[in-house]
Amino acid sequence: MALGSRGEETTVRVSVLGTGAMGAGVAQSLLRDGHEVTVWNRTAERARPLADLGATVAADVADAVAHAQVVMLTLFDTDAVVDVLERAADGAPEDTVWVQASTIGVAGTETVVQLAAQHGITLVEAMMLGTKAPAEQGTLTMLVAGAADAVAVVEPVLDAVSAKVVRAGDRVGQGTALKLAANAWIASITAATGQSLAIASALGLDPQLFLQAIEGSASDSAYAHTKGAAMIAGEFPAQFALDGLRKDIGLITAAARQAGVDTTLLDALGRVYAEASAAGHGGDDIAAVGTAF
Repeated sequence: MALGSRGEETTVRVSVLGTGAMGAGVAQSLLRDGHEVTVWNRTAERARPLADLGATVAADVADAVAHAQVVMLTLFDTDAVVDVLERAADGAPEDTVWVQASTIGVAGTETVVQLAAQHGITLVEAMMLGTKAPAEQGTLTMLVAGAADAVAVVEPVLDAVSAKVVRAGDRVGQGTALKLAANAWIASITAATGQSLAIASALGLDPQLFLQAIEGSASDSAYAHTKGAAMIAGEFPAQFALDGLRKDIGLITAAARQAGVDTTLLDALGRVYAEASAAGHGGDDIAAVGTAF
């Protein structure tokens, strides 16, 4: 159970809107920590399994937020966030704090900030750095931005779902900027792992030798071993769907280009992930990018 500022146990009424892989995992971690959780999903069947864990499953998105102290938006893209926010905004109490946790890029975040202001919504953002398993285990890294008093309200929620919280700034949008930088790294290191394994194999080596070579060195990466093992096995159960990262690469590229950052590497990454998706791996884990090599 999360502790409040005076050390007492704090139960928060949380509504999670969007129960895909990340939203469902977050809901599970909140329930395990003892919070009162209501969930809603556009496809209701995806939310129903959470009822067995103690969640209230709402059929209508406005009903889902009716008694919420905190609302978490864990949706796929800007269109989904805008649609849900417009449908649910007037259904929540005035003092509810809304947590934008969807990766929607710089322009999408600006749109949501403006929409929240129109509805008088208190908005913070908490970008989720991690995949399905950390969401379920409550070990995400949360990249948080927003006014200090609003962030303080959602601290018990952040504690329940994360192993680490990084304060990106006081302005909603700064968390998004940090998430884009982090996902650029994830996209790069995953693709680079696939490339190195493919080179080793093509040159007549057991690709496992590449992972052995970097292990424990300054160039080592736990991510390379996790994704590399999946690549070698040729098995890609989705922790982070490849098409989801493709979407993020597009957002990163747009933001970088607007900010004057060269996009040569991002453009190449976009092509490589697109190849893997076109080959039928869009719903597989991002490790499937290795098939493009």
